[in-house]
Amino acid sequence: MDYSALLAKIPMFEDLGDDDVGALARSLVERRYPAGQIVMNQGDAGTAMFIVADGHVNIHLPGEASRRISLKDVTVGEYFGELALFDDKPRSASAVATTAAVLLELDRDTLSRYLTTRPHVAMTLLRTLSGRLRETNEMLSQRAAKNVVQEMESKLTWSQRLADKVAELNGSWAFILMLLGLTLGWMIVNAAAINAHQFDPYPFVFFNLLLAILVALQGPLIVMSQNRSAIKDRAQAETDFKVNLKNEVNIETLLRELGELRTELDRRLTVLERGRAAP
Repeated sequence: MDYSALLAKIPMFEDLGDDDVGALARSLVERRYPAGQIVMNQGDAGTAMFIVADGHVNIHLPGEASRRISLKDVTVGEYFGELALFDDKPRSASAVATTAAVLLELDRDTLSRYLTTRPHVAMTLLRTLSGRLRETNEMLSQRAAKNVVQEMESKLTWSQRLADKVAELNGSWAFILMLLGLTLGWMIVNAAAINAHQFDPYPFVFFNLLLAILVALQGPLIVMSQNRSAIKDRAQAETDFKVNLKNEVNIETLLRELGELRTELDRRLTVLERGRAAP
């Protein structure tokens, strides 16, 4: 099966020419995994990256069912394990097929032979990888906790601020009392018993027109404000997820380091006890 179209949509290879993408697609090895099968384990020696051609894969930090930390769900057109193409370090996370998945494997030897025949492609790949590393470094250097609402409100335009003010006013007693007072005042001014030259006599057609225009304008403004509130909620949820994920990773690291410290203390205590027991 030709996967050239799939590769061309992947950011890592999107700057390659059609011939380069086609040659790379022919060098890929298709791997099929049933749902629940492990693709790679944390700590394994890695020499290949995987591109998802079908199905879903979950990237996670291993542990017991209650302590497993999910990092990302990878779907069609996404890839993982690309750093294994350039270093000999073990895998930093595990991956499991959450559905029946078809993965395209690109190993280090295949990529080396490919780059030997097409050296100009190396710069393109390095540029793409450096961009990903910069994004990762920027994300890790920033604090996960932030005031999303304050950041979004600082970037609002005057029209968006107006929509929020209108929505805020419409949901208040001040608006209800103001509308009731305006209606009562309009009726008094245009009552025949009080003003013989009323400009909008009963049944107050002009006033009804103004109310219709007001309602027509209020609707879109309120929807604009509600949409922005939904965006704020999603941003807050994403921030909460990042904070929780960072805390879980830190807790997992602390637990691992405490376990190593406990093991080292036990070892040293054993050595001391043996030294005292020796004549």
